[in-house]
Amino acid sequence: MSTKKIRVLVLVCSTRPGAFGPAVGKWLAETITPRAVELGVELVPVALGDLDLPFLDEEEHPSSGVYRHEHTRRWSAIVDAADGFIVVTPEYNYGMPAALKNALDYLGREWAWKPIGFVSYGHTSAGTRSVQHSKQVVTTLRLVPLASTVAIRISDAVENGRIRPNAGLDGAAVGVLDELVRVAHALRPMRERARAGALPGPLPGSYVRRLTPEDAPEVTVLQRCCWVDEALANDTLTVPALHESPEQVREWLATWNTTGLWRDGRLLGMVRARCIDADWHVGRLGVVPDLRGEGLGRWLLRAAEAAVEPNCRRIVLFTGAGSWQNIGLYQSEGYQSASPVGADGTTCLAKDVTP
Repeated sequence: MSTKKIRVLVLVCSTRPGAFGPAVGKWLAETITPRAVELGVELVPVALGDLDLPFLDEEEHPSSGVYRHEHTRRWSAIVDAADGFIVVTPEYNYGMPAALKNALDYLGREWAWKPIGFVSYGHTSAGTRSVQHSKQVVTTLRLVPLASTVAIRISDAVENGRIRPNAGLDGAAVGVLDELVRVAHALRPMRERARAGALPGPLPGSYVRRLTPEDAPEVTVLQRCCWVDEALANDTLTVPALHESPEQVREWLATWNTTGLWRDGRLLGMVRARCIDADWHVGRLGVVPDLRGEGLGRWLLRAAEAAVEPNCRRIVLFTGAGSWQNIGLYQSEGYQSASPVGADGTTCLAKDVTP
Protein backbone atom coordinates (compact mmCIF):
# COMPACT_ATOMS: atom_id res chain seq x y z
CA MET A 1 0.00 0.00 0.00
CA SER A 2 1.23 3.48 -0.85
CA THR A 3 2.51 5.80 1.86
CA LYS A 4 0.96 8.82 0.18
CA LYS A 5 -1.93 10.58 1.89
CA ILE A 6 -5.35 10.07 0.34
CA ARG A 7 -6.87 13.40 -0.72
CA VAL A 8 -10.67 13.46 -0.69
CA LEU A 9 -12.71 16.30 -2.18
CA VAL A 10 -16.03 16.99 -0.45
CA LEU A 11 -18.11 18.51 -3.25
CA VAL A 12 -21.11 20.58 -2.18
CA CYS A 13 -23.16 20.70 -5.35
CA SER A 14 -26.17 22.96 -4.91
CA THR A 15 -25.61 26.53 -6.15
CA ARG A 16 -29.07 27.84 -5.23
CA PRO A 17 -28.99 30.84 -2.85
CA GLY A 18 -30.07 29.72 0.59
CA ALA A 19 -29.67 26.04 -0.26
CA PHE A 20 -29.32 23.49 2.52
CA GLY A 21 -26.19 21.98 0.95
CA PRO A 22 -23.60 24.03 2.87
CA ALA A 23 -25.17 22.95 6.19
CA VAL A 24 -24.97 19.30 5.13
CA GLY A 25 -21.37 19.79 4.00
CA LYS A 26 -20.48 21.37 7.35
CA TRP A 27 -22.13 18.51 9.25
CA LEU A 28 -20.30 15.96 7.11
CA ALA A 29 -16.91 17.59 7.63
CA GLU A 30 -17.40 17.81 11.40
CA THR A 31 -18.57 14.19 11.54
CA ILE A 32 -15.84 12.50 9.51
CA THR A 33 -12.82 14.70 10.31
CA PRO A 34 -11.77 12.70 13.42
CA ARG A 35 -11.84 9.49 11.37
CA ALA A 36 -10.00 11.20 8.52
CA VAL A 37 -7.22 12.13 10.93
CA GLU A 38 -6.97 8.50 12.08
CA LEU A 39 -6.74 7.31 8.48
CA GLY A 40 -4.28 10.00 7.38
CA VAL A 41 -6.82 11.45 4.92
CA GLU A 42 -6.78 15.03 3.71
CA LEU A 43 -10.32 16.41 3.38
CA VAL A 44 -10.69 19.29 0.89
CA PRO A 45 -14.08 21.06 0.85
CA VAL A 46 -15.12 22.45 -2.54
CA ALA A 47 -18.36 24.30 -3.25
CA LEU A 48 -19.23 24.09 -6.93
CA GLY A 49 -20.77 27.53 -6.68
CA ASP A 50 -17.36 29.00 -5.83
CA LEU A 51 -15.72 27.64 -8.99
CA ASP A 52 -17.51 30.01 -11.40
CA LEU A 53 -17.78 27.29 -14.03
CA PRO A 54 -20.02 28.45 -16.89
CA PHE A 55 -21.90 25.87 -18.89
CA LEU A 56 -19.28 23.82 -20.71
CA ASP A 57 -17.54 26.24 -23.06
CA GLU A 58 -14.44 24.34 -24.21
CA GLU A 59 -14.09 23.85 -27.95
CA GLU A 60 -12.14 20.57 -27.69
CA HIS A 61 -13.66 17.38 -26.31
CA PRO A 62 -12.81 16.89 -22.60
CA SER A 63 -11.06 13.60 -23.41
CA SER A 64 -8.41 15.58 -25.32
CA GLY A 65 -7.21 17.34 -22.17
CA VAL A 66 -6.79 20.53 -24.24
CA TYR A 67 -8.26 23.35 -22.17
CA ARG A 68 -8.49 26.90 -23.46
CA HIS A 69 -10.02 28.58 -20.42
CA GLU A 70 -8.40 29.29 -17.08
CA HIS A 71 -11.48 28.14 -15.15
CA THR A 72 -11.19 24.72 -16.81
CA ARG A 73 -7.48 24.43 -16.09
CA ARG A 74 -8.11 25.38 -12.46
CA TRP A 75 -10.88 22.79 -12.11
CA SER A 76 -8.69 20.19 -13.84
CA ALA A 77 -5.87 20.75 -11.33
CA ILE A 78 -8.23 20.41 -8.36
CA VAL A 79 -9.75 17.15 -9.58
CA ASP A 80 -6.47 15.70 -10.84
CA ALA A 81 -4.87 16.09 -7.40
CA ALA A 82 -7.70 14.21 -5.68
CA ASP A 83 -7.83 10.47 -4.94
CA GLY A 84 -11.58 10.31 -4.30
CA PHE A 85 -14.75 12.32 -3.86
CA ILE A 86 -17.71 12.59 -1.53
CA VAL A 87 -20.58 14.38 -3.26
CA VAL A 88 -23.13 16.29 -1.18
CA THR A 89 -26.15 16.59 -3.46
CA PRO A 90 -29.84 17.46 -3.40
CA GLU A 91 -32.38 15.98 -5.80
CA TYR A 92 -33.88 18.19 -8.46
CA ASN A 93 -36.82 16.65 -10.35
CA TYR A 94 -35.64 13.05 -10.06
CA GLY A 95 -32.07 13.95 -10.98
CA MET A 96 -28.79 15.55 -10.02
CA PRO A 97 -28.28 19.32 -10.00
CA ALA A 98 -27.23 20.80 -13.34
CA ALA A 99 -24.12 22.26 -11.64
CA LEU A 100 -22.89 18.75 -10.79
CA LYS A 101 -23.55 17.39 -14.27
CA ASN A 102 -21.76 20.38 -15.79
CA ALA A 103 -18.75 20.00 -13.47
CA LEU A 104 -18.48 16.32 -14.38
CA ASP A 105 -18.74 17.01 -18.12
CA TYR A 106 -15.87 19.50 -18.11
CA LEU A 107 -13.17 16.84 -17.57
CA GLY A 108 -12.21 13.34 -18.65
CA ARG A 109 -8.93 11.71 -17.62
CA GLU A 110 -8.86 13.52 -14.28
CA TRP A 111 -11.84 11.50 -12.96
CA ALA A 112 -10.60 8.05 -13.95
CA TRP A 113 -10.17 5.26 -11.41
CA LYS A 114 -11.20 7.26 -8.37
CA PRO A 115 -13.94 6.26 -5.90
CA ILE A 116 -16.95 8.50 -5.41
CA GLY A 117 -19.40 8.39 -2.51
CA PHE A 118 -22.67 10.25 -2.07
CA VAL A 119 -24.41 12.10 0.73
CA SER A 120 -27.87 13.05 -0.52
CA TYR A 121 -30.66 15.05 1.06
CA GLY A 122 -34.25 15.82 0.16
CA HIS A 123 -37.84 15.19 1.08
CA THR A 124 -39.77 12.19 -0.28
CA SER A 125 -36.76 10.15 -1.43
CA ALA A 126 -34.04 11.82 0.69
CA GLY A 127 -32.24 12.66 -2.55
CA THR A 128 -31.62 9.03 -3.51
CA ARG A 129 -32.92 9.46 -7.06
CA SER A 130 -30.24 12.10 -7.60
CA VAL A 131 -27.64 9.53 -6.54
CA GLN A 132 -29.02 6.92 -8.94
CA HIS A 133 -28.93 9.45 -11.77
CA SER A 134 -25.36 10.44 -10.85
CA LYS A 135 -24.13 6.85 -10.81
CA GLN A 136 -25.14 6.38 -14.45
CA VAL A 137 -22.96 9.34 -15.40
CA VAL A 138 -19.92 8.82 -13.19
CA THR A 139 -19.33 5.22 -14.30
CA THR A 140 -18.97 6.50 -17.88
CA LEU A 141 -16.12 8.70 -16.62
CA ARG A 142 -14.50 5.61 -15.01
CA LEU A 143 -15.27 6.85 -11.55
CA VAL A 144 -16.12 4.02 -9.15
CA PRO A 145 -19.29 4.66 -7.10
CA LEU A 146 -19.42 3.23 -3.60
CA ALA A 147 -22.16 1.03 -2.21
CA SER A 148 -22.14 2.96 1.08
CA THR A 149 -24.24 6.13 1.03
CA VAL A 150 -25.90 8.60 3.37
CA ALA A 151 -29.48 9.66 2.64
CA ILE A 152 -30.90 12.49 4.74
CA ARG A 153 -34.69 13.08 4.82
CA ILE A 154 -34.96 16.72 5.75
CA SER A 155 -38.24 16.43 7.66
CA ASP A 156 -36.80 13.73 9.93
CA ALA A 157 -33.22 14.91 10.41
CA VAL A 158 -33.20 18.70 10.39
CA GLU A 159 -33.99 21.18 13.12
CA ASN A 160 -33.40 24.95 12.95
CA GLY A 161 -31.37 24.62 9.78
CA ARG A 162 -29.00 22.04 11.25
CA ILE A 163 -28.86 18.26 11.26
CA ARG A 164 -29.88 16.88 14.63
CA PRO A 165 -27.43 14.60 16.45
CA ASN A 166 -28.04 11.17 15.00
CA ALA A 167 -25.77 8.20 15.68
CA GLY A 168 -27.11 6.34 12.65
CA LEU A 169 -26.31 9.14 10.21
CA ASP A 170 -22.93 9.73 11.83
CA GLY A 171 -22.03 6.06 11.52
CA ALA A 172 -23.15 5.98 7.89
CA ALA A 173 -20.99 9.01 7.07
CA VAL A 174 -17.91 7.42 8.64
CA GLY A 175 -18.73 4.23 6.75
CA VAL A 176 -18.65 6.12 3.45
CA LEU A 177 -15.21 7.51 4.28
CA ASP A 178 -13.87 4.12 5.37
CA GLU A 179 -15.03 2.42 2.16
CA LEU A 180 -13.78 5.28 0.01
CA VAL A 181 -10.28 5.07 1.51
CA ARG A 182 -10.08 1.30 0.99
CA VAL A 183 -11.19 1.59 -2.63
CA ALA A 184 -8.89 4.57 -3.26
CA HIS A 185 -5.89 2.52 -2.12
CA ALA A 186 -6.97 -0.44 -4.25
CA LEU A 187 -7.39 1.75 -7.35
CA ARG A 188 -4.14 3.66 -6.99
CA PRO A 189 -2.26 1.46 -9.50
CA MET A 190 -4.96 2.20 -12.08
CA ARG A 191 -4.70 5.93 -11.41
CA GLU A 192 -0.91 5.82 -11.66
CA ARG A 193 -1.05 4.06 -15.02
CA ALA A 194 -3.53 6.63 -16.35
CA ARG A 195 -1.50 9.66 -15.30
CA ALA A 196 -0.51 12.13 -17.99
CA GLY A 197 3.02 11.55 -19.25
CA ALA A 198 3.19 7.85 -18.38
CA LEU A 199 4.87 5.79 -21.13
CA PRO A 200 5.17 2.01 -21.63
CA GLY A 201 8.06 0.37 -19.76
CA PRO A 202 10.22 -2.67 -20.56
CA LEU A 203 8.11 -5.19 -18.63
CA PRO A 204 4.53 -6.21 -19.50
CA GLY A 205 2.19 -3.86 -17.67
CA SER A 206 4.99 -1.52 -16.58
CA TYR A 207 5.19 2.20 -17.27
CA VAL A 208 7.62 5.04 -16.74
CA ARG A 209 7.11 8.64 -15.76
CA ARG A 210 9.06 11.48 -14.24
CA LEU A 211 9.14 11.36 -10.47
CA THR A 212 8.04 14.39 -8.47
CA PRO A 213 8.53 15.45 -4.84
CA GLU A 214 5.22 13.73 -4.05
CA ASP A 215 6.96 10.40 -4.79
CA ALA A 216 9.49 10.92 -1.98
CA PRO A 217 8.06 8.16 0.29
CA GLU A 218 8.30 5.51 -2.44
CA VAL A 219 11.77 6.66 -3.49
CA THR A 220 12.97 6.55 0.12
CA VAL A 221 11.82 2.94 0.48
CA LEU A 222 13.41 1.97 -2.85
CA GLN A 223 16.74 3.49 -1.84
CA ARG A 224 16.78 1.67 1.49
CA CYS A 225 16.22 -1.73 -0.13
CA CYS A 226 18.54 -1.14 -3.11
CA TRP A 227 21.61 0.34 -1.47
CA VAL A 228 22.06 -2.24 1.27
CA ASP A 229 23.99 -4.39 -1.20
CA GLU A 230 26.16 -1.39 -2.07
CA ALA A 231 26.98 -0.91 1.59
CA LEU A 232 27.94 -4.58 1.93
CA ALA A 233 30.01 -4.60 -1.28
CA ASN A 234 32.00 -1.56 -0.15
CA ASP A 235 32.11 -2.44 3.57
CA THR A 236 30.67 0.90 4.63
CA LEU A 237 27.44 2.29 5.96
CA THR A 238 28.23 5.84 4.83
CA VAL A 239 26.09 5.52 1.71
CA PRO A 240 23.98 8.69 1.40
CA ALA A 241 21.00 6.90 -0.16
CA LEU A 242 20.65 4.73 2.95
CA HIS A 243 20.32 7.66 5.31
CA GLU A 244 18.27 10.26 3.46
CA SER A 245 14.94 11.17 5.01
CA PRO A 246 11.80 11.58 2.90
CA GLU A 247 12.22 15.35 3.31
CA GLN A 248 15.75 15.22 1.88
CA VAL A 249 14.59 13.01 -0.98
CA ARG A 250 11.77 15.45 -1.67
CA GLU A 251 14.31 18.27 -1.99
CA TRP A 252 16.46 16.60 -4.64
CA LEU A 253 13.45 15.26 -6.55
CA ALA A 254 12.56 18.91 -7.16
CA THR A 255 15.85 19.60 -8.97
CA TRP A 256 16.85 16.34 -10.67
CA ASN A 257 15.28 14.84 -13.77
CA THR A 258 14.31 11.49 -12.25
CA THR A 259 12.69 8.64 -14.16
CA GLY A 260 10.66 6.04 -12.28
CA LEU A 261 9.68 2.60 -13.52
CA TRP A 262 6.33 1.41 -12.12
CA ARG A 263 4.04 -1.61 -12.28
CA ASP A 264 0.75 -2.05 -10.44
CA GLY A 265 1.50 1.03 -8.33
CA ARG A 266 4.90 -0.31 -7.21
CA LEU A 267 8.10 1.63 -7.90
CA LEU A 268 10.42 -0.96 -9.46
CA GLY A 269 13.41 1.20 -10.31
CA MET A 270 14.66 4.71 -10.92
CA VAL A 271 17.50 6.82 -12.24
CA ARG A 272 18.19 10.53 -11.94
CA ALA A 273 20.17 12.89 -14.16
CA ARG A 274 20.96 16.57 -14.62
CA CYS A 275 23.47 18.83 -16.34
CA ILE A 276 26.34 20.24 -14.26
CA ASP A 277 28.65 22.49 -16.26
CA ALA A 278 29.19 20.48 -19.48
CA ASP A 279 28.65 17.05 -17.89
CA TRP A 280 25.44 15.02 -17.78
CA HIS A 281 25.48 13.49 -14.31
CA VAL A 282 23.65 10.18 -13.92
CA GLY A 283 23.01 8.65 -10.51
CA ARG A 284 20.74 6.81 -8.09
CA LEU A 285 20.28 3.99 -10.56
CA GLY A 286 18.45 1.30 -8.62
CA VAL A 287 16.18 -1.69 -9.25
CA VAL A 288 14.24 -3.67 -6.63
CA PRO A 289 16.21 -6.76 -5.57
CA ASP A 290 13.65 -9.31 -6.79
CA LEU A 291 13.88 -8.02 -10.39
CA ARG A 292 17.65 -7.70 -10.75
CA GLY A 293 19.14 -9.51 -13.69
CA GLU A 294 16.16 -8.69 -15.90
CA GLY A 295 17.92 -5.88 -17.78
CA LEU A 296 15.98 -3.11 -16.05
CA GLY A 297 19.08 -1.28 -14.81
CA ARG A 298 20.54 -1.19 -18.31
CA TRP A 299 17.19 0.01 -19.68
CA LEU A 300 16.99 2.83 -17.12
CA LEU A 301 20.61 3.83 -17.75
CA ARG A 302 19.94 4.17 -21.47
CA ALA A 303 16.78 6.16 -20.75
CA ALA A 304 18.86 8.63 -18.70
CA GLU A 305 21.46 8.85 -21.46
CA ALA A 306 18.77 9.51 -24.07
CA ALA A 307 17.64 12.59 -22.12
CA VAL A 308 21.09 14.25 -22.20
CA GLU A 309 20.93 17.98 -22.80
CA PRO A 310 22.48 19.38 -26.00
CA ASN A 311 25.22 21.39 -24.26
CA CYS A 312 26.65 18.36 -22.43
CA ARG A 313 29.84 16.76 -23.75
CA ARG A 314 30.24 13.85 -21.31
CA ILE A 315 28.06 11.52 -19.30
CA VAL A 316 29.50 10.85 -15.85
CA LEU A 317 28.45 8.68 -12.94
CA PHE A 318 29.82 7.54 -9.59
CA THR A 319 29.70 4.18 -7.86
CA GLY A 320 31.45 2.42 -5.02
CA ALA A 321 34.91 1.14 -5.87
CA GLY A 322 33.86 -2.29 -4.62
CA SER A 323 30.62 -2.41 -6.61
CA TRP A 324 31.96 -4.76 -9.28
CA GLN A 325 28.58 -5.60 -10.75
CA ASN A 326 27.78 -1.93 -11.25
CA ILE A 327 31.20 -1.23 -12.72
CA GLY A 328 30.81 -4.18 -15.08
CA LEU A 329 27.45 -2.85 -16.29
CA TYR A 330 28.84 0.63 -16.89
CA GLN A 331 31.92 -0.65 -18.69
CA SER A 332 29.76 -2.81 -20.97
CA GLU A 333 27.90 0.39 -21.88
CA GLY A 334 31.12 2.18 -22.88
CA TYR A 335 32.09 3.94 -19.63
CA GLN A 336 35.71 4.20 -18.58
CA SER A 337 37.40 5.21 -15.35
CA ALA A 338 37.68 8.99 -15.23
CA SER A 339 39.44 9.52 -11.90
CA PRO A 340 41.14 7.63 -9.06
CA VAL A 341 39.08 6.31 -6.18
CA GLY A 342 38.04 9.24 -4.02
CA ALA A 343 38.34 9.67 -0.29
CA ASP A 344 34.72 8.60 0.07
CA GLY A 345 35.47 5.26 -1.63
CA THR A 346 33.68 6.07 -4.87
CA THR A 347 35.01 5.93 -8.40
CA CYS A 348 33.98 8.11 -11.34
CA LEU A 349 33.26 6.68 -14.77
CA ALA A 350 32.51 8.66 -17.91
CA LYS A 351 31.94 8.45 -21.63
CA ASP A 352 31.66 11.04 -24.36
CA VAL A 353 28.25 12.01 -25.68
CA THR A 354 27.72 10.46 -29.10
CA PRO A 355 27.00 13.18 -31.69
